[in-house]
Amino acid sequence: MTTYAPPPVPAPGPSRRRRRSDRPVWEEPPSPLGLFGKGVVLALLVAAVLVPLWTVLVTSLASRATIDEAGGMVLVPREIDPSAYLTIFSGGDVTQAVWISTVVTVLGTGVSLLLTVLAAYGLSRPGSVAHRGLLFYFLLTFLIFPGLVPSYLVVTGLGLKDSIWSLILPSAISVFNLVVIRAFFMNVPGELIDSARIDGAGELRILTRIVLPLSRAVVAVVGLFYAVGYWNAYFNAVLYIDSNDKFPIQRVLQSYILAGQSPNVSGTPVNLPGVTAYPPTLAVKMAVVVVTVVPAVIVYPFVQRHFTKGVITGAVKG
Repeated sequence: MTTYAPPPVPAPGPSRRRRRSDRPVWEEPPSPLGLFGKGVVLALLVAAVLVPLWTVLVTSLASRATIDEAGGMVLVPREIDPSAYLTIFSGGDVTQAVWISTVVTVLGTGVSLLLTVLAAYGLSRPGSVAHRGLLFYFLLTFLIFPGLVPSYLVVTGLGLKDSIWSLILPSAISVFNLVVIRAFFMNVPGELIDSARIDGAGELRILTRIVLPLSRAVVAVVGLFYAVGYWNAYFNAVLYIDSNDKFPIQRVLQSYILAGQSPNVSGTPVNLPGVTAYPPTLAVKMAVVVVTVVPAVIVYPFVQRHFTKGVITGAVKG
């Protein structure tokens, strides 16, 4: 009696891939066409970010002839003319605004981090006083916002009008950042906290010696959020600041963009080394934009390595 043997199945070659039936399709290695498409999409996204920044920088360093020849924004540099930067820093308004924004950013970030960390740690401990009530009170602000008029009345009633504290205290705590840090604190092993209590450590020592060192990533990311928010703060300055010498940089930028001129860009030549005539208004506007963007660009790389870990760990876990 003869038996029938099926023909052997040829082994797949190096260029032939088979998808396992128990693995979803998005876990498969991409095809060459897929890799090319991803590269094209990423290149377009990078270009969409870098080209406007490059155009702003080149225009701020362009001469009047170059801007007139381009008909506006300059993409290809022809010559470097720093007169716009010499002009905005000669009058003192931009320099003073940068100083005010720096003070507000540093002081506001410190106050916001202090209040947010303390509130998040208290709300992350189940046995804390009025735990559920306070947590509900904070989360309620996601749904109910007091509005512009009540906020203005509170700030003016407290005597904060025309003060740098009016740029800090109304936005001192972000509930979103508080929830992120609280979720991270809740994932700190309870055994560490219990062992510290057994050794006689108080809550403040537990927070500073155990919880915060384990939470550096999320605290750094939240600090970046606060710092960028304070540096870019504009609307509160429009509402609460009346004195020109207390304007932050974003408020000064708004006056440059809307008014189209400043005390130094009104048609009068400035007496500065290397500046033979007043620079074009568009170059001055772009120079102020560069001044407002550069600090965030400098700070971000130092926090970027904590960004993904801090946001994902703090927001997903717990």
